[in-house]
Amino acid sequence: MNEESQTLYIPMGVKPQSEWFPGFGKSQLIQTFVGSFGAFFLALMIWLLKGSVPFAVVTFLSGVAASVMMTTKDRHNLSVLDQLRFMVAFKKSQKYYPYRALPEWDNTSI
Repeated sequence: MNEESQTLYIPMGVKPQSEWFPGFGKSQLIQTFVGSFGAFFLALMIWLLKGSVPFAVVTFLSGVAASVMMTTKDRHNLSVLDQLRFMVAFKKSQKYYPYRALPEWDNTSI
């Protein structure tokens, strides 16, 4: 049999989904909309409870900016939101701590 060795070359920086600007695509836009919706409700509650329109507007705009910054991926294809998810998953995961029995009564120190 004549087998040919084939190698697969995967270039660096190739993303599986299209992006509108580096690190921000369709899935990040959906996450940003969800975060902006949450910021809108928070601003609405502030406006209803305190009656402060400037504080509510600043809260809404800060929430939108924060949601964009937290969902935009860097050159390693990770975002702040992804890192937080990984940290929570690690915290919930099963840890393995090997136990070593040591002598309880060490007679060599007498």
